[in-house]
Formats: sequence, structure tokens, C-alpha cells
Amino acid sequence: MINLTYLDSNSWLIEIDGKRILLDPWLVGKLVFSNQAWLFEGTKNHPQPIPKNIDLILLSQGLEDHAHPPTLKQLDRNIPVVASPNGAKVARELGYASVTALEHKASFRLGQVEIQAVPGSPIGPTLIENGYIIKGLASGKNIYYEPHGYHSDLLKQAAPIDVIITPIINLKLPLVGAVIKGQESALQVCQWLNPQVILSTAAGGDIDFQGLITSILKAEGTVEEFNRLLQQHNLTTKAIEPQSGEKIELSLV
Repeated sequence: MINLTYLDSNSWLIEIDGKRILLDPWLVGKLVFSNQAWLFEGTKNHPQPIPKNIDLILLSQGLEDHAHPPTLKQLDRNIPVVASPNGAKVARELGYASVTALEHKASFRLGQVEIQAVPGSPIGPTLIENGYIIKGLASGKNIYYEPHGYHSDLLKQAAPIDVIITPIINLKLPLVGAVIKGQESALQVCQWLNPQVILSTAAGGDIDFQGLITSILKAEGTVEEFNRLLQQHNLTTKAIEPQSGEKIELSLV
């Protein structure tokens, strides 16, 4: 059994093989990039409580929507952190006692859970952040997470994957193009990995967004449309749009 609780935006509580992993948590305060609230500001309408008994904090990126400083300041600094090198830098600066930076292809063991870093989202011209494959070594079940819809060819070696957490909806900016890659990218990774379930992330949750970027950001696609797309390509994968605070219990075959 894998249990997944959606905490809005990119934030998840993952329960797998007896471990509770807090992924890319933004749980308190506002979401602002580089103190530029006029450009972008996110506010939770009904903030979720900080989960208890966390075994590990997992950060895919060093940006505020993945390594959110106000949230990390609220969490126990003795909880171990596994992160991309940029995310690890944020955690260390905030005083976390045990921080492991994972380069691509490197792994970390937490009891009967193994976390492997894979290439994820490009941030700027030279930096590629992390995606993760989270493996339950006792259950034999696994999860793949990438928050912006950038999927490495290296994933083909990991097939099959039981659960994917990645964007299903496109978010585009004029002249820039997709900042969150959804439909086509998600379809491709489903064809590679043949998951039982894919859950939408990044574009959802009970959040109010303000600022210049929000006013020109364009969303394309729905989870319902994506389920039809899966059927058209003869895939048995089920796409799920999680609700804020909802605990999803996955009984996988």
C-alpha cells in the first residue's frame, strides 16, 4: 500500500514501506520568488497542518516553490534532508543537521526505501535539477516524481514504474512557451513507464495566485482530457487529480 497526501502546489506526504517522506513542502506563509511579490505571490486559502512523525524531507530543487524557506524554518532541523545540490544548499543554510545532496543517478537508503535521483527540470541555461524514483524495497512498489514535466531518457531503464507524480496540465507564458510541461510530456512518460496511476501536481491545490506572471500564464488541458488521451493510446494508466489535503490510498497490483 502506498498512501499519498496532496498538500497543494508541489507538496506531498508520501507513505511507503513504513516511511513518511515530506516532498517539496510549502506549508506556511506565502510563496514569493526573490522577494518579488509584484511578479508572483501564492497564498494558501486553507493551509494544511504540518504532518507529524516525518522520517525524511525530500527536495527536488532549490527554488522557493520546492525548498520553501519559511516552511523549512518551521520543521524540525533534526529531520534528515535529501535534496538536489541546490536544495541541499538551502537546507544547510537553514541549519539542518543531516543533509545529503544527490547528484543524478546517485541513491540514498532510508530503511526499506531507496531514493534515486534522476535528471529533472532545467533551471537556467546550465542547471538541471532532480527528479526522483522512490522504491519500496519490501513491497516492490515504486514512485517517480518530476514537478515540471521534464523526463529523462534514463527513465526507460527503470520501467515499469507503479505511480507517477508529474504535471498533466500545461502552463505557458507568452514568448517563453511551456514553464510546466503537461499533456504530451506526461503521455510520453506513461508510454515509457506504463504506470498503474499518474497523479497531477504543480498546477493544483487550494491556492490563490497574484502578480504579473499569473495574469499572463495560460493553462491548457484537464485531467479528464488526459484520461481520454491515455485510452486513445491503449494505456491502462489511470490519471487522478488530487484534492487539497486528500489522502489517496493506492492498492497496487
